[in-house]
Amino acid sequence: MTAPGLASPAAASPTAQDGAVVRVAAVGDIHLGPDCRGLLRPSFETLHHSADVLLLAGDLTRHGTVAEAEVVAEEVRDLGVPVVAVLGNHDYHSEQEADVARVLTEAGVTVLEGESVVLPVAGGKVGIAGTKGFCGGFAGRSAGEFGEREMKEFVRTSRRGADGLRRALTALNADGCGARIALTHFAPVPDTLAGEPVEIYPFLGSYLLAEAIDESGADLAVHGHAHLGTEHGMTAAGVRVRNVAQPVIRRAFALYHLPLARTTPVPVVTRTPG
Repeated sequence: MTAPGLASPAAASPTAQDGAVVRVAAVGDIHLGPDCRGLLRPSFETLHHSADVLLLAGDLTRHGTVAEAEVVAEEVRDLGVPVVAVLGNHDYHSEQEADVARVLTEAGVTVLEGESVVLPVAGGKVGIAGTKGFCGGFAGRSAGEFGEREMKEFVRTSRRGADGLRRALTALNADGCGARIALTHFAPVPDTLAGEPVEIYPFLGSYLLAEAIDESGADLAVHGHAHLGTEHGMTAAGVRVRNVAQPVIRRAFALYHLPLARTTPVPVVTRTPG
């Protein structure tokens, strides 16, 4: 991976050595409201020159209202590249997440929750599996599914999100994608939380997401949520992780290049439910 210079296990594969790449633009935590109309549109309108897909890593709105979602929709409508998103905790705040997702979908955004989407790129296929995810902590310092009903449900929420991501990534394996990306809002590893107070790490992500990524396989994992975190991280199995929260990347979007194994061109976009 290039810009900002990553290597991927796919780079060692003979089928990925012909120079084909997928150019991935990504950003999360843009937190748009009615006073932000047109804020990101000028930068997003340049995407068709530099990117093959735009990933939105959740917290697209401030309070999860339809009015805020409509602002986001106008920022990303008709950009000339596919837009794939997951929602974040802010997008759930007003308990209108289904309406937020609907507004984005009507603007042409593919909103994932325990699902995957396959896109044709440069004679190959890139697969994106997405879930919001949830918190709970990381190996050795995580919440357990024990005790009060509320605690058990807390951990089960994390597990359900991770299980949905695992199923979606597994579906991409069967689709023969030349590159696979895991898109979440909550963090799968603690590496990209560096800079946040350690006391709140358990509320910023879950190791269960990393387990799902490592078990099913991916070439890149993208998340947001941790505004004071760090961009670069890695799972235990060596999958590159990128925190693309806008306060971290400090620009309209980050751009990554992934080696892409060529396959037979795909005429349509397909979506696999989790």
